[in-house]
Amino acid sequence: MPVSNTYSFLSVQGTIVGPGGAINIGNTAGVASEGITVEPSEDKNTMTMGADGAVMHSLHAASPGRAVVRLLKTSPVNAMLSLMYNFQKSSAANWGGNTIAFSDVDRGDVITLTSAAFRKQPTVVYNVEGPMNEWEFEGVLNIQLGGGTPNLSSMTGF
Repeated sequence: MPVSNTYSFLSVQGTIVGPGGAINIGNTAGVASEGITVEPSEDKNTMTMGADGAVMHSLHAASPGRAVVRLLKTSPVNAMLSLMYNFQKSSAANWGGNTIAFSDVDRGDVITLTSAAFRKQPTVVYNVEGPMNEWEFEGVLNIQLGGGTPNLSSMTGF
């Protein structure tokens, strides 16, 4: 099977769904050129060495992670996320109940952050050039990278 060697942020979709609404945070959301970062917060393994040189691996059950969405200062999504943040922080009943999903529809990547909470409000910067706002989220991370080839079955005429 041939490997596609083309990437475009136009293929990236993202949403946050939780108390206070559902918001697009992928392509068309005014994402800055620095984009979106998703990363595990902890190692999945601890290796312990025995006195005789034997090795024991301990698989960690938890899968904590974080996502950082960098939006242009002028993106209207900043206001929507700010409203959602303020609503959720008003009560513990609203906190930590978000599901964030990202996908690269052409590569087949699917990433979810469940039981997610805002880490903090973005740092606000006013300077000579328009800055970006960094929205950080923490939760339970699941990353499934795709095969790297477009899904042609969804296209007509093929």
